[in-house]
Amino acid sequence: MALPTNKESDTPPAAVPPKKIRWWPALIILLAAAGAVIWIWLNYGRQRQDKNVAIIMVGFFTFVLLLLWAIFLSRMRWKFRLTVLGTLVGLMLLAKMVFRVHGVTGDFVPILQWRWSRAAWVSPDGHAKPGIAPAGSTELTNDYPQFMGPNRNGIVPQLPLARDWQAQPPERLWRHPVGPGWSGFAVAGNRSITQEQRGENETVNCYDVLSGAPIWSHGDAAHFQSPLAGEGPRATPTIVGNRVYTLGSTGILNCLELETGKPVWSKDTVQDNQGRVNQWGMSCSPLVVDDLVVVEAGGGNNRSLVAYRAATGDFVWGNGNDDAGYSSPFVANLAGARQIVIFNSSSVSAHDPAIGSNLWQYPWPAGQPNVSMPVALPGDRLLVSSGYGVGSELLRIQKDSKERLHADRI
Repeated sequence: MALPTNKESDTPPAAVPPKKIRWWPALIILLAAAGAVIWIWLNYGRQRQDKNVAIIMVGFFTFVLLLLWAIFLSRMRWKFRLTVLGTLVGLMLLAKMVFRVHGVTGDFVPILQWRWSRAAWVSPDGHAKPGIAPAGSTELTNDYPQFMGPNRNGIVPQLPLARDWQAQPPERLWRHPVGPGWSGFAVAGNRSITQEQRGENETVNCYDVLSGAPIWSHGDAAHFQSPLAGEGPRATPTIVGNRVYTLGSTGILNCLELETGKPVWSKDTVQDNQGRVNQWGMSCSPLVVDDLVVVEAGGGNNRSLVAYRAATGDFVWGNGNDDAGYSSPFVANLAGARQIVIFNSSSVSAHDPAIGSNLWQYPWPAGQPNVSMPVALPGDRLLVSSGYGVGSELLRIQKDSKERLHADRI
């Protein structure tokens, strides 16, 4: 006897249709990102650097939100979601192995390099390629022995220049690869001296002006590098007589022989003065005044600005407690007083060259790097200026009834 059958139980269950992909969250994320980029470009900040950093941050958060949408809210099949996640992780690991961020441009755009790329100036054994100055070179007389020129004011007097560069275009005499760095050149006679990063060594290098041939190189085991600040030394050497004074990006102050590059003395200004290396590296170009070499160390306990004996490296004086800026000291005669002016991280101050005592101090907005050197003007005036939208002020240095110096905004 056949048992009754249930026709409904014999029918296979209907396949559940896959849910449609939920696209609207991704569309909202993309529209919001586009609107944010447009608003940043039209309204945000005063500098392109601020805009570029903000746009990079928008791009990063947009990527994260889209990834979260794809994995948790998109309704894609889980196999596809995991494939997307694995592919992105793999691409990021591959990019990390293939590329490195070698600093940023002036507009804060990252500079990418192949990880296996090498500097052209390094030989296979990692040392600088040797060279000698050509014999019989013409002796030059237009010296540029320090940062901002002979008088540290950006002026080179009595320098004849062709006025029509189309009729008389400049002629390139030589081209020579150098290591990473931000240092300028100091020139005395036929010798031009700068600082470079060569592998893990921070070097002071001397080249022949007319040929570019390397003459000598001095190296210290120091290496400053960060994704924002880039790589290498910052300060320009100072040449006085037969000596070269340099400050590296980690605070190493060297005195070298001009002819040979052999060290005379060396000091770690950051360690000696309980300072710290700036976010963008130590950038103060040494000032030689009288028999002293003066640099900004940024240390506490009256070790912001310090002076060493130029001949021996012995510590002479220190003064100030402000953090180091990125400017360089210079000598000015203001209100009848000879003084060393320095732009710190949050003030402009002046010091007695002989003993370092503070003559006056004027507060300045912190938060942005103070880089430019103030400009001394006739009438005991001083022009102070900062970038990144901070602006400028004109000060007058004058004495009060007790013969004390003051800086007042005009």
